Amino acid sequence: MKVLVTGVKGQLGYDVVNELERRGHTAYGFDKEDMDITEAKSVARVMREIQPEAVVHCAAWTAVDAAEDNGQAVRLVNAVGTENIARECKKLNCKLLYLSTDYVFDGAGEAPWLADCKEYKPLNVYGKTKLEGELAVSSLLEKYFIVRIAWVFGKNGNNFIKTMLRLSETHSQLRVVNDQIGTPTYTYDLARLLVDMIETEKYGYYHATNEGGYISWCEFAKEIFKCANRNVNVIPVTTAEYGLSKAARPFNSRLDKSKLTENGFKPLPTWQDALERYLKELDNGAD
Repeated sequence: MKVLVTGVKGQLGYDVVNELERRGHTAYGFDKEDMDITEAKSVARVMREIQPEAVVHCAAWTAVDAAEDNGQAVRLVNAVGTENIARECKKLNCKLLYLSTDYVFDGAGEAPWLADCKEYKPLNVYGKTKLEGELAVSSLLEKYFIVRIAWVFGKNGNNFIKTMLRLSETHSQLRVVNDQIGTPTYTYDLARLLVDMIETEKYGYYHATNEGGYISWCEFAKEIFKCANRNVNVIPVTTAEYGLSKAARPFNSRLDKSKLTENGFKPLPTWQDALERYLKELDNGAD
C-alpha cells in the first residue's frame, strides 16, 4: 500500500514511516519543507503525484502555550491544513487517519471520555483548532479514522520525559502538577496500532494511549526518575499552585480505549513497560 505521512520530522510521523516500511508498505514522509499543508495547491500537487491509498496525518501545531498568542497561524495548520488534506483524500478516494487529542474535551469530571462522545468543549486554541480539524475530516469523508491521543513521547522532538531528565541534571527538587490525570503514549507503540488501522476498513473515532492505568503528571515524573535512577524530590502541586501555563489544560484526560478491542485491534503495552523501553532507547544514543 502507498501511504503518505505528514509531519515526518515529528515524534510520531518518524515512527509511522518506519513501521510502514517494516511491513513492506511504500511510505512517503513529508514535512512542511516538502509539502505546505496550509496551501491547497501544495497539497494537491504532492498528493496527485503520489496517488496514495492512505494518508496518516501527523503534522500539527502542538506547542499548546504558544498557540494562545498565534491563533491564526495555529488554525492554518491544524484546521485549514487538515481540511486541505481531507479534500484531496476525497478526490483520490483514499483513506485518511487524522491524529487528534484529548484537548477537544474540557476535562470535567472523572469518567473516561468515550471515543464516540460528542461533548466537545475545548479549553484552549490548540484544542479548538484540533477539533476544527476533526470536524473537517468527518464532514468531508467516509473513509476516515480519527484517533485521539494524549501525553505523547517519542524519539524525535521534545516531550515530558526529556524535560524531566534535563531538569534533573540541575535540580534536586521539582514541582509537578498532581491534578491533571491521563495516560502516556509511546509513539513507537502507537505507530504499530495506526498501521494496523489503515490496513482495515474499520473507520470511525478511536482513543489510543498505552495501557497501565491513569496517573497524574506528578506520578509519571516519579516513575521516570525511579526508572532512570535519578535522585529528585518530586513535590506535588495543583495546577493553580504551579501557575506557569498560559493555556488552560484539561484536568481529566482519561480516554476510554475499549473501542479498540471491540474492533479487533491489539491494545498498546503498558506505559510502565513503554517508559522502560524508551529510557533504554535514550541511553543507547537513539536520541
